[in-house]
Amino acid sequence: MSHCDDCFKAVRHEGTPEGKIETIGGVECYVATPSGECPKNKVLLFLSDVFGLALVNNKLLADDFARNGIKTIIPDYFGGDPRIPDADERTFSREEWLSRHGPEQTRPYLDKVIAALKEQGVTDFGAAGYCFGAPYCFQLAYEGIAKAVMVAHPSRLQIPSDLEKYLELSRAPLLINSCEIDPMFPPETQAKADEILGGGKFKPGYERLYWEGCTHGFAVRGDMSNPKVKAGKEGAFKSSVEFFKKYLY
Repeated sequence: MSHCDDCFKAVRHEGTPEGKIETIGGVECYVATPSGECPKNKVLLFLSDVFGLALVNNKLLADDFARNGIKTIIPDYFGGDPRIPDADERTFSREEWLSRHGPEQTRPYLDKVIAALKEQGVTDFGAAGYCFGAPYCFQLAYEGIAKAVMVAHPSRLQIPSDLEKYLELSRAPLLINSCEIDPMFPPETQAKADEILGGGKFKPGYERLYWEGCTHGFAVRGDMSNPKVKAGKEGAFKSSVEFFKKYLY
């Protein structure tokens, strides 16, 4: 199973995005830039869930990273065809949508953005992957592009092979924000990640955090009226900022 029902559900968060839409390498992106001085050669790639730029939550989270001094870019690797948050489930075909957004269709958008940013002088990339975006983070780590990787409630990872490959090929410190109820990254998979990468086995640095009472999607799309989900969302974000400040900046 590559996706669960929670991959396609969202609770909208309140707020007005402060970043702007820019075209980078021919790809539409949401760009959140810190108000103060920040290194011109460092960027955090925010690799989103299936909702992409259509969900305000993703933009607000990118803005939050920018408020903490981290320039953040969300590439639209869906080519203008994200999962629309309020679309009628009765007329939406998950299988048909996924068939249009496999790795061969989506990864080229990301590559164009990275190439254009490199031409602009970016040398250090961080990668934050939420659900659908997690495999791209791992790929960028394998390829030596990402210098630090955070994934939250990851989906579409091949377990244990992707974890073993990360251990073998990557030099990028890894933070995983996991949760209690997650069919995409369940307890046995969380334990496997600790077994393969934990205990000092992955020398660049590995940490997995566990957020009790949270379900898949909590770090972006959780119900903020639930105290445990709110604590998990805010805790996952705080840990991610600290992680990227340590390893990217």
